[in-house]
Amino acid sequence: MNQNWQSSERTRGRPVDTDQQDLKKQILDTAEELFANKSYAATSIRRIADQSGVNPALVHYYFGQKKALLQSVLDRALEPMGLAIAELKNSSEASPVVVAELLISMAAKHPNIPRLLIREVFLPGGEMQQYFTEHMAPRLGGALPALLSREKSAHRLHPDSDPAISAMLIMAVSIFPFIARTLAEPVLGIRYDEEGIEFLKQQVTQLLERGMKQ
Repeated sequence: MNQNWQSSERTRGRPVDTDQQDLKKQILDTAEELFANKSYAATSIRRIADQSGVNPALVHYYFGQKKALLQSVLDRALEPMGLAIAELKNSSEASPVVVAELLISMAAKHPNIPRLLIREVFLPGGEMQQYFTEHMAPRLGGALPALLSREKSAHRLHPDSDPAISAMLIMAVSIFPFIARTLAEPVLGIRYDEEGIEFLKQQVTQLLERGMKQ
Protein backbone atom coordinates (compact mmCIF):
# COMPACT_ATOMS: atom_id res chain seq x y z
CA MET A 1 0.00 0.00 0.00
CA ASN A 2 1.60 3.27 -1.06
CA GLN A 3 1.93 6.45 1.01
CA ASN A 4 -0.77 8.37 -0.87
CA TRP A 5 -3.21 5.55 -0.31
CA GLN A 6 -2.45 5.45 3.41
CA SER A 7 -2.77 9.22 3.60
CA SER A 8 -6.15 9.06 1.87
CA GLU A 9 -7.34 6.46 4.37
CA ARG A 10 -6.25 8.62 7.32
CA THR A 11 -8.19 11.60 5.99
CA ARG A 12 -11.31 9.48 6.08
CA GLY A 13 -10.90 8.81 9.77
CA ARG A 14 -9.43 5.32 9.59
CA PRO A 15 -6.86 4.61 12.33
CA VAL A 16 -3.51 3.44 11.02
CA ASP A 17 -3.81 0.11 12.86
CA THR A 18 -7.33 -0.73 11.63
CA ASP A 19 -7.61 -4.47 11.35
CA GLN A 20 -7.72 -5.69 7.76
CA GLN A 21 -10.58 -8.08 8.47
CA ASP A 22 -12.65 -5.29 9.98
CA LEU A 23 -12.15 -3.22 6.85
CA LYS A 24 -13.18 -6.11 4.62
CA LYS A 25 -16.25 -6.74 6.76
CA GLN A 26 -17.28 -3.09 6.56
CA ILE A 27 -16.95 -3.13 2.77
CA LEU A 28 -18.90 -6.38 2.46
CA ASP A 29 -21.64 -5.14 4.82
CA THR A 30 -22.02 -1.96 2.80
CA ALA A 31 -21.97 -3.77 -0.55
CA GLU A 32 -24.55 -6.28 0.68
CA GLU A 33 -26.91 -3.50 1.72
CA LEU A 34 -26.49 -1.42 -1.44
CA PHE A 35 -26.67 -4.34 -3.87
CA ALA A 36 -29.86 -5.57 -2.18
CA ASN A 37 -31.61 -2.21 -1.90
CA LYS A 38 -30.30 -0.31 -4.95
CA SER A 39 -29.43 -3.23 -7.27
CA TYR A 40 -26.06 -4.33 -8.60
CA ALA A 41 -26.34 -2.21 -11.76
CA ALA A 42 -27.17 0.97 -9.85
CA THR A 43 -24.38 0.60 -7.30
CA SER A 44 -20.85 1.72 -8.11
CA ILE A 45 -17.62 0.78 -6.40
CA ARG A 46 -17.17 4.47 -5.58
CA ARG A 47 -20.50 4.59 -3.77
CA ILE A 48 -19.63 1.46 -1.79
CA ALA A 49 -16.26 2.97 -0.93
CA ASP A 50 -17.74 6.32 0.09
CA GLN A 51 -20.35 4.72 2.33
CA SER A 52 -17.70 2.42 3.82
CA GLY A 53 -15.39 5.35 4.46
CA VAL A 54 -12.52 4.01 2.35
CA ASN A 55 -10.78 4.79 -0.93
CA PRO A 56 -12.23 3.01 -4.04
CA ALA A 57 -8.74 1.65 -4.73
CA LEU A 58 -8.90 -0.25 -1.44
CA VAL A 59 -12.12 -1.97 -2.50
CA HIS A 60 -10.47 -3.05 -5.76
CA TYR A 61 -7.37 -4.16 -3.86
CA TYR A 62 -9.36 -6.47 -1.57
CA PHE A 63 -12.06 -7.73 -3.93
CA GLY A 64 -11.15 -6.96 -7.54
CA GLN A 65 -13.92 -5.83 -9.88
CA LYS A 66 -17.51 -5.17 -8.85
CA LYS A 67 -18.82 -8.58 -9.90
CA ALA A 68 -16.16 -10.30 -7.82
CA LEU A 69 -17.27 -8.19 -4.86
CA LEU A 70 -20.88 -9.31 -5.40
CA GLN A 71 -19.69 -12.91 -5.50
CA SER A 72 -17.81 -12.37 -2.23
CA VAL A 73 -20.97 -10.95 -0.64
CA LEU A 74 -22.93 -14.07 -1.56
CA ASP A 75 -20.13 -16.46 -0.61
CA ARG A 76 -19.79 -14.91 2.84
CA ALA A 77 -23.48 -15.46 3.63
CA LEU A 78 -24.16 -18.74 1.85
CA GLU A 79 -20.96 -20.80 2.12
CA PRO A 80 -21.48 -21.51 5.86
CA MET A 81 -25.01 -22.71 5.10
CA GLY A 82 -23.70 -24.94 2.33
CA LEU A 83 -21.25 -26.51 4.77
CA ALA A 84 -23.99 -26.99 7.35
CA ILE A 85 -26.24 -28.71 4.79
CA ALA A 86 -23.32 -30.95 3.79
CA GLU A 87 -22.93 -31.95 7.44
CA LEU A 88 -26.60 -32.94 7.55
CA LYS A 89 -25.82 -35.65 5.00
CA ASN A 90 -23.73 -37.38 7.68
CA SER A 91 -26.14 -36.74 10.54
CA SER A 92 -28.83 -39.11 11.72
CA GLU A 93 -31.63 -36.65 11.04
CA ALA A 94 -32.24 -33.71 8.70
CA SER A 95 -35.80 -32.74 9.51
CA PRO A 96 -37.64 -29.84 7.84
CA VAL A 97 -37.36 -27.96 11.14
CA VAL A 98 -33.57 -28.30 11.22
CA VAL A 99 -33.32 -27.08 7.62
CA ALA A 100 -35.65 -24.15 8.33
CA GLU A 101 -33.56 -23.12 11.34
CA LEU A 102 -30.45 -22.98 9.14
CA LEU A 103 -32.23 -20.79 6.59
CA ILE A 104 -33.74 -18.44 9.17
CA SER A 105 -30.43 -18.10 11.01
CA MET A 106 -28.66 -17.16 7.78
CA ALA A 107 -31.31 -14.58 6.91
CA ALA A 108 -31.26 -13.14 10.42
CA LYS A 109 -27.48 -12.71 10.25
CA HIS A 110 -27.58 -11.31 6.69
CA PRO A 111 -31.05 -9.72 6.38
CA ASN A 112 -30.26 -8.16 3.00
CA ILE A 113 -29.31 -11.44 1.34
CA PRO A 114 -32.89 -12.64 0.60
CA ARG A 115 -33.65 -9.43 -1.31
CA LEU A 116 -30.29 -9.61 -3.04
CA LEU A 117 -31.05 -13.17 -4.17
CA ILE A 118 -34.36 -12.01 -5.62
CA ARG A 119 -32.69 -9.17 -7.55
CA GLU A 120 -29.55 -10.85 -8.81
CA VAL A 121 -30.36 -14.58 -8.88
CA PHE A 122 -34.06 -15.36 -9.21
CA LEU A 123 -35.28 -12.61 -11.53
CA PRO A 124 -34.51 -12.96 -15.27
CA GLY A 125 -31.17 -11.46 -16.20
CA GLY A 126 -29.84 -11.54 -12.64
CA GLU A 127 -26.12 -10.82 -12.50
CA MET A 128 -25.37 -13.88 -10.34
CA GLN A 129 -27.89 -16.30 -11.84
CA GLN A 130 -25.39 -18.45 -13.70
CA TYR A 131 -22.84 -18.44 -10.88
CA PHE A 132 -25.47 -19.35 -8.30
CA THR A 133 -27.00 -22.07 -10.48
CA GLU A 134 -23.65 -23.72 -11.19
CA HIS A 135 -21.77 -23.28 -7.93
CA MET A 136 -24.22 -22.73 -5.08
CA ALA A 137 -27.66 -24.13 -5.85
CA PRO A 138 -26.53 -27.80 -5.95
CA ARG A 139 -25.14 -27.48 -2.40
CA LEU A 140 -28.00 -25.40 -1.01
CA GLY A 141 -31.61 -25.90 -2.09
CA GLY A 142 -30.55 -28.52 -4.62
CA ALA A 143 -29.27 -30.76 -1.82
CA LEU A 144 -32.52 -30.67 0.16
CA PRO A 145 -34.70 -33.14 -1.82
CA ALA A 146 -32.24 -35.98 -1.19
CA LEU A 147 -32.15 -35.18 2.53
CA LEU A 148 -35.93 -35.05 2.71
CA SER A 149 -36.20 -38.31 0.75
CA ARG A 150 -34.09 -39.89 3.47
CA GLU A 151 -36.42 -38.44 6.09
CA LYS A 152 -39.39 -39.88 4.22
CA SER A 153 -37.77 -43.32 3.98
CA ALA A 154 -37.17 -43.20 7.74
CA HIS A 155 -40.88 -42.43 8.24
CA ARG A 156 -40.14 -39.02 9.73
CA LEU A 157 -41.77 -37.16 6.84
CA HIS A 158 -45.41 -37.49 5.84
CA PRO A 159 -45.79 -40.31 3.25
CA ASP A 160 -47.70 -37.99 0.89
CA SER A 161 -44.92 -35.39 0.91
CA ASP A 162 -42.97 -34.80 -2.28
CA PRO A 163 -39.33 -34.12 -1.31
CA ALA A 164 -38.70 -31.52 -4.04
CA ILE A 165 -41.89 -29.56 -3.37
CA SER A 166 -41.32 -29.88 0.38
CA ALA A 167 -37.84 -28.39 -0.07
CA MET A 168 -39.29 -25.44 -1.97
CA LEU A 169 -41.97 -24.87 0.69
CA ILE A 170 -39.42 -24.96 3.51
CA MET A 171 -37.31 -22.37 1.73
CA ALA A 172 -40.37 -20.22 1.08
CA VAL A 173 -41.69 -20.21 4.64
CA SER A 174 -38.19 -19.56 6.04
CA ILE A 175 -36.94 -16.88 3.66
CA PHE A 176 -40.06 -14.99 2.53
CA PRO A 177 -40.54 -13.22 5.90
CA PHE A 178 -37.21 -11.46 5.28
CA ILE A 179 -38.07 -10.57 1.69
CA ALA A 180 -41.35 -9.08 2.92
CA ARG A 181 -39.83 -7.22 5.86
CA THR A 182 -40.37 -3.77 4.33
CA LEU A 183 -44.13 -4.26 4.69
CA ALA A 184 -44.33 -7.04 7.26
CA GLU A 185 -42.71 -4.93 9.96
CA PRO A 186 -44.88 -1.76 9.76
CA VAL A 187 -48.11 -3.31 8.42
CA LEU A 188 -48.27 -6.69 10.16
CA GLY A 189 -46.29 -5.69 13.22
CA ILE A 190 -43.81 -8.54 12.84
CA ARG A 191 -40.66 -8.01 14.86
CA TYR A 192 -37.20 -8.68 13.52
CA ASP A 193 -35.17 -8.19 16.67
CA GLU A 194 -33.63 -11.19 18.45
CA GLU A 195 -36.82 -12.03 20.31
CA GLY A 196 -38.91 -11.63 17.16
CA ILE A 197 -36.66 -13.98 15.18
CA GLU A 198 -36.94 -16.63 17.90
CA PHE A 199 -40.72 -16.32 17.80
CA LEU A 200 -40.63 -16.65 14.01
CA LYS A 201 -38.63 -19.87 14.38
CA GLN A 202 -41.23 -21.22 16.81
CA GLN A 203 -44.08 -20.44 14.43
CA VAL A 204 -42.29 -22.00 11.45
CA THR A 205 -41.49 -25.07 13.57
CA GLN A 206 -45.16 -25.51 14.47
CA LEU A 207 -46.20 -25.12 10.84
CA LEU A 208 -43.68 -27.64 9.53
CA GLU A 209 -44.26 -30.21 12.25
CA ARG A 210 -48.03 -30.14 11.75
CA GLY A 211 -47.86 -30.12 7.97
CA MET A 212 -44.90 -32.37 7.11
CA LYS A 213 -44.11 -34.60 10.05
CA GLN A 214 -45.13 -38.26 9.88
